[in-house]
Amino acid sequence: MNADEEAFDVLVVGGGINGAGIARDLAGRGWRVMLAERDDLAAHTSSSSTKLIHGGLRYLEYYEFSLVRKALQEREVLLRSAPHIIRPLRFVMPHDAAMRPAWMVRMGLFLYDHLARREVLPGSAGLDLRRSPFGAPLKSRYTRGFVYSDGWVDDARLVVLNALDARDKGAEVLTRSTVTAAQRGPDGWTATVDTPRGPRRVRARALVNAAGPWAEAFLRGVARPAGHETLATKSLRLVKGSHIVVRQCFTHDHAYIFQNPDKRIIFAIPFEGEFTLIGTTDMELPAAAAMEHARHIDEAEVDYLCEQASRYFEKPVTRSDVVWSYAGVRPLLDDAAGDPSAVTRDYLLETHADGGAPLLSVWGGKITTFRKLSEDAADLIGQMLGEQRPAWTEKAAMPGGDLREWIGAPRRPDADFERLVQAIGQRHAWLPAALARRLARAYGSRVGRVIGGADSLAGLGQEVAPGLHEAELRYLVREEWACAAEDALWRRSKLGLHYSEAQRQAVHDWFTKQEETTQCS
Repeated sequence: MNADEEAFDVLVVGGGINGAGIARDLAGRGWRVMLAERDDLAAHTSSSSTKLIHGGLRYLEYYEFSLVRKALQEREVLLRSAPHIIRPLRFVMPHDAAMRPAWMVRMGLFLYDHLARREVLPGSAGLDLRRSPFGAPLKSRYTRGFVYSDGWVDDARLVVLNALDARDKGAEVLTRSTVTAAQRGPDGWTATVDTPRGPRRVRARALVNAAGPWAEAFLRGVARPAGHETLATKSLRLVKGSHIVVRQCFTHDHAYIFQNPDKRIIFAIPFEGEFTLIGTTDMELPAAAAMEHARHIDEAEVDYLCEQASRYFEKPVTRSDVVWSYAGVRPLLDDAAGDPSAVTRDYLLETHADGGAPLLSVWGGKITTFRKLSEDAADLIGQMLGEQRPAWTEKAAMPGGDLREWIGAPRRPDADFERLVQAIGQRHAWLPAALARRLARAYGSRVGRVIGGADSLAGLGQEVAPGLHEAELRYLVREEWACAAEDALWRRSKLGLHYSEAQRQAVHDWFTKQEETTQCS
């Protein structure tokens, strides 16, 4: 190894949910890990999901029983690991006989209830929409339905928590840092990582390609084989999923799942207190155009989501109701399915160990199964490095998820969170109730790191925007890799949705003043 090269066991490329999860698992097993992300954590696909921890009810129609079972098992694990950012959510499915017969829906829900052990979430049930408050926002022709359970997650914060845990366990996490070259040798990888403070030369025994939509492109354009072998042996189908956010369509705390004439489904989910999140679409994109169109929803997608939601809601959803939208590209493993909705959401971990240093590429996957994917990936890396180290994440809490310091022994995740909110209110009675709840939801048991030694609102520093004080922004910069207003307002939180343009600009101006002292400079 050259004197200017830094040594690691594993270099992980990609700071989405899979890259952060794998880095966390490996670091927890004692491996020396570097994670390199060219943009912000969760800057792309991992912050653009429907924000559900779910088994995938509709995947049963495609006979994806193994995937659904695995996701249902993970659903309960994740609910216990991070009760602050993951919470139970009940879903209402109005029955439309023209879509699927009632017996088929009942059979699917029975399987959904029983494919995996369920301890936290209640099972499914029939629903008379004529007598239920959940039928009130719907058109009168929907008279019966079903209700079942899944979970909701703050997807971008889930990525950040994995990165935090990886760093706490010894990993080096780099954002705004691009792996521009990676040369595979017989006994290691030599990589160049362009960071905000200049290029770094890295030597790693193994490399993990978790670049999401760019996984195939990384193997074809950045990673260099040791000989003449082909590193890119799989193909991805890049499917764009878009969402719209509208003013509240209903005021209760349940979500809706709607069946569409094209056999797809969309969700309408309570979002950020004042809004309803509606999505998603499935639009396959050619690789050359995928990234260009990844960030923005198309007009046709807005029309589609409004039209399908309006088939169910008594009050139509129109373009003028849309206050925000987002889109992301899902990297799905090409399994030759014609319909993008039918492409498997399961993952494949592909290893290259013969003829050179170990390489593991992550193909596909979904946010619900990220922990199991990460565990499987860490097992494979250990095998290739010749040393198996035990798995550990199944019973482990995410940063902020162990609430015992505040509430004592855990009971149920949803009840535990409410106990946390109460405990924060008692310990910091000067905090406004809405702010205390928001901080608890975002940071869990780490909320003390945000508040610090403050004993009044003035102690939190300047209120840069409503409910957002300097103490929290400094915490985000110091501990959560926030470098710009967009990081704080749209990924570490969704405060940007609640603020005016002038208020968002005030946060931008605060970050501009900090540039010389942040890790991003």
